[in-house]
Amino acid sequence: MKVRSLTRYYLEAQLPPRPKNAHKGDFGRVLVAAGSRGMAGAAILAARAALKAGAGLVTVACPESERKIIACALPEAMTFGAPCAGGAFTAAAAARVAAYAKAKKIDALLLGPGLGASKGARSFALKLLGSLAIPAVVDADALNALAAGSRPISLRAAPAVFTPHPGEAARLLGKKVTDRPAAAAALARLLGGVAVLKGPATLVCDGKNIFKNISGGPELAKGGTGDVLAGLCAGFYAQNGLARGFTPQTALGSAALAVFLHGLCGDLAAKKYTSRCVLAGELLDFLPEALGYL
Repeated sequence: MKVRSLTRYYLEAQLPPRPKNAHKGDFGRVLVAAGSRGMAGAAILAARAALKAGAGLVTVACPESERKIIACALPEAMTFGAPCAGGAFTAAAAARVAAYAKAKKIDALLLGPGLGASKGARSFALKLLGSLAIPAVVDADALNALAAGSRPISLRAAPAVFTPHPGEAARLLGKKVTDRPAAAAALARLLGGVAVLKGPATLVCDGKNIFKNISGGPELAKGGTGDVLAGLCAGFYAQNGLARGFTPQTALGSAALAVFLHGLCGDLAAKKYTSRCVLAGELLDFLPEALGYL
């Protein structure tokens, strides 16, 4: 499978349309199931990114104990508190969150940022993915839950985007990542969706195509940047899916768009702050300028 660099021509075509007579429901209802005690920031970063990408409505489903923190930090998003223990989701929370998603007609799910590694949180992630048949972006601790779960991996959520870093990819594949293109292709086959293998020159693969990102640098090697990327993926995917249909093609295009713009935000931020001093929460300040490039 030939690795191709992302081009401006391809990326321009992935920008979701923004009709002048639209309303917020036209741009997607995104549910971000994320957060735990000590990692509420991951949920906040991801949800803010989904909103900044242009999603019309974003709700953060979080452990009830962390709900106030998230609501205060992100007034633009709604919150839904679910059963928890020790600051993390319990397995019983999955049914509650799934029922909420169905009642509110959620268009896309983002699952994983800051969930934690507790038994309850992992069971929550697997149960939610097994019960919701809506398009999803699966990140972070939800990927680790899949890696620790049964094989073969089978999800109702489809088409889905998976965003592992090399360590998470190794856990999913059962071996260290040495050949990145081969690993990206293997992840896409294993998971049955679009694999975003993060790292220098992030790869985006749907099993038939592999794109190499040309933006971003060491300023992205910092905690929280992956949460921002996951939120951008979910925000663009929700919009593209409603406008053009939730298909493998819109999943691939939305993921590629998010990866490129995320990296470009890093490039722009590094020019102002240096690559050493960029914070994950500052990346979105540069998204309007990055979008202007396209």
